[in-house]
Amino acid sequence: MSGSIAQGMSQTHGNTHILHFVVRLPWRMEDVWPAVATAEGLAAWCTPADVLEPRLGGAVVLGGLGSGQVTAWDVDRVAEYTVEGGGRLRFHLERDGDGSALRFTHEFQGEEETEQRWRTRFELLIEYMGPAGL
Repeated sequence: MSGSIAQGMSQTHGNTHILHFVVRLPWRMEDVWPAVATAEGLAAWCTPADVLEPRLGGAVVLGGLGSGQVTAWDVDRVAEYTVEGGGRLRFHLERDGDGSALRFTHEFQGEEETEQRWRTRFELLIEYMGPAGL
């Protein structure tokens, strides 16, 4: 039982780039939530989270991406982090049959991120969740 990573979509508006992914996961939203909304979860597959205050307006420091704040927070559904230099990362979970769909958006300036880098991260997420989920 594993997830699937749909083809990413990329848009560019001037110097702003937007990556979109839909990752279908065989686990319930509430089981995936800790992987996108806790420092331990993010560190396991995405990037170290040196600080993560789990609330709207909370401070966040994502290693390699920068520091900023939580700009959207809806428990078990939406976690969005906006960091200086790293842009905006939005994790939006939706029910998808017996599992869930993770709709991911990364809006950033410059050329720092690539679709392949995020695809690799999502493969790590699926591996991290394991056969039975966390």
